[in-house]
Amino acid sequence: MTNFNDLPAHVWPRNAARQEDGVVTIAGVPLPEIAEEYGTPVFVVDEDDFRSRCRDMANAFGGAQNVHYASKAFLTRRIARWVDEEGLALDVASENELRLALSAEFPAERITVHGNNKSAAFLRLCVAEGVGHVVLDSPQELELLDMIARSQDKVQEVFIRVKPGVEAHTHEFIATSHEDQKFGFSLASGSAWEAAKAAHNAENLDLGGLHCHVGSQVFDAEGFKLAAERVLDLYARIHNELGVDLPYLDLGGGYGIAYTVDEEPLDVAAVAKELLAAVNEFAAELGIAAPTVVVEPGRAIAGPTAVTVYEVGTIKDVHVDDDTTRRYISVDGGMSDNIRPALYEAEYDTRVVSGFTDGEKLQARLVGSHCESGDIIVKDTQYPADVSTGDLIGVAATGAYCYAMSSNYNAFGKPAVVSVRTGRVTPMLRRQTIEDLLALESAQP
Repeated sequence: MTNFNDLPAHVWPRNAARQEDGVVTIAGVPLPEIAEEYGTPVFVVDEDDFRSRCRDMANAFGGAQNVHYASKAFLTRRIARWVDEEGLALDVASENELRLALSAEFPAERITVHGNNKSAAFLRLCVAEGVGHVVLDSPQELELLDMIARSQDKVQEVFIRVKPGVEAHTHEFIATSHEDQKFGFSLASGSAWEAAKAAHNAENLDLGGLHCHVGSQVFDAEGFKLAAERVLDLYARIHNELGVDLPYLDLGGGYGIAYTVDEEPLDVAAVAKELLAAVNEFAAELGIAAPTVVVEPGRAIAGPTAVTVYEVGTIKDVHVDDDTTRRYISVDGGMSDNIRPALYEAEYDTRVVSGFTDGEKLQARLVGSHCESGDIIVKDTQYPADVSTGDLIGVAATGAYCYAMSSNYNAFGKPAVVSVRTGRVTPMLRRQTIEDLLALESAQP
């Protein structure tokens, strides 16, 4: 970390800036003012940044309808409305994500439904509401959905989730395209072909395309291109043997973002150009019509748009060995609002946002307040020696998979979430209180 007062533009929200007094603002709003009003931890979302990333994706992939925002990254009704207003589609992975989107009046026909264990109730809701696509994940689900659609006298458009055997270089828990994992039908074993035939022959299903996903936090086009090439072989077989040209190819996403100053985010425009050209080339070689490419950029929209603001509490120096002392800086949140470091060894860029710091750099560890030794936000870093209790620390790129994966561990309430735009703050989610937690208790003591 060369200058602790810098805000790396490729990591922090597009409208983040440090003022002359050292205070960091987002969209013109000082983060200490937000912390004062809403408490800490607090998630601060840059609305214009979010919207601009939606538009960047839409421009890169030939239209907003070809980009599916990932609900699992972070979804509220306001987020759903932003996505709708920008014209993007939406993917959901649970019944409640679908219900949340519908409660925001998101158009059902622009929703794609994922999941490996969709219940009958979930599928009934999909058909009844007229979702655009259901991504089929198993033979059992295919049969169940066909039966449910028949009972409602409807035809449901579906995709088949395919495992192309392409494993992106990512953490094992977020790699989703290799054979030995829970999602999808295998190309190698032939189960994807059998599923495509079954969906085509089902009276109440309409096979609209195939879906694959090579992983998460991916930084180049090679994995996507290889997956597209393999999946398009199945398109050719469907064309040749079933006489059908499927209109869509959903290549998933998992586009990488920069979490630290040393990382570079995926160049969306360049990857899109390369990927779309490759799909057209592969299709031409196979003698089939090129399907419309649909993508699911995952964290790449929401992730960089938010910062979590914490207050520094206890600071202590810990003797590590004869040559090393490490400063432990504790903040008032941690693994209940950001489990990713514990799950994936994720790293983050963190800065004091309440003023300048200029102390000597010390070996440090930024930790949370939970009763867990693994409650670490940043494991190995350097912090200025003048960071003190009461300072506010911002953790950048926390818009995806932080609040969405948050918990009430140690009975911590989930933080507030606010959005900022042109100098104004809008509450999005209020802070959970002990009353909220007690309300879940049975009336019987």
